[in-house]
Amino acid sequence: MGTNDRERQFDQIVARLTADYPSLAGRSRRSRRLVAVLAVLGGLVWGLLSVAMVAWGTAGVVLTCLVVGAVGAAIAVDEYRRRGR
Repeated sequence: MGTNDRERQFDQIVARLTADYPSLAGRSRRSRRLVAVLAVLGGLVWGLLSVAMVAWGTAGVVLTCLVVGAVGAAIAVDEYRRRGR
């Protein structure tokens, strides 16, 4: 019986906090499968870029910097759009 009361109280506290501070409600999250696929693909691309830096020298380093910059910009734009600004 005590556990149910605690859970109910916790739910009430969370409901009040999210009502007062809507940013605490969070945003939709990506599925675990999508995150795993993106992590594997990112690892493969990073590995290929590492090989390119060794094999191609300066051109490989420049290519790696461009790719990392483009990905960073894409992530920044995505976060900016998600925040609705």
